[in-house]
Amino acid sequence: MDQRTYNQYCATARTLDLVGERWTLLIVRELLTGPKRFGDLQSSLRGLGTGLLASRLKHLEREGLVRKVTLPPPARTPAYDLTGAGAELAPAVLALARWGMKWAMGERREGEVFQAGWAVLGLKVAFVPEAAAGMRAIYEFRIGDEVFHARVHDGTIEMVLGPAQQPDGRIETTEDVLVDMAEGRTSLVDAIMDGSARASGDRSALDRLHGLFQFPRPQARRA
Repeated sequence: MDQRTYNQYCATARTLDLVGERWTLLIVRELLTGPKRFGDLQSSLRGLGTGLLASRLKHLEREGLVRKVTLPPPARTPAYDLTGAGAELAPAVLALARWGMKWAMGERREGEVFQAGWAVLGLKVAFVPEAAAGMRAIYEFRIGDEVFHARVHDGTIEMVLGPAQQPDGRIETTEDVLVDMAEGRTSLVDAIMDGSARASGDRSALDRLHGLFQFPRPQARRA
């Protein structure tokens, strides 16, 4: 099948020629947090059929945005990872997420799938570099069955899937509470206070945690 094109000599149009098809940017979103097996992508992108996923991955691989890799021991299984060019889509994906938090999210609709792992990019969007100036800390988040951690270092943040070896602070809560936070019905501090979230670790690191993230306030697109 011939690739559809806008047939415009324009950087925006050329980029959309590569990643503008349905599901393509969501595949990039999944790979921004690290290599994924085909089955991992299927699990995260429910509603995307096996054939279409394979087609999209072949397209991204052909265009030099995705490459096949082998996961390190003990997995040693084939997976997909972003190339250098693919990884440079991160600011664009984060900008879309930031815009969406302000102008598109609203309340969760009936039937909408939610996965706590998507909070990895959400926290990167909400990160306030100025609040982390001169700071160095590692925070681990356990949301239901999902585990990821944040490495904060002097105004920068790195989000990593999986547990941290020696976190300075640990937050444990449920997906439902995370949704309440995303919809503005509660905050991390309020969730800790009412017991719907648990915090453990170094007190000073935990005290600074709530100031590290500021989520965009939802706005109505129509006056």
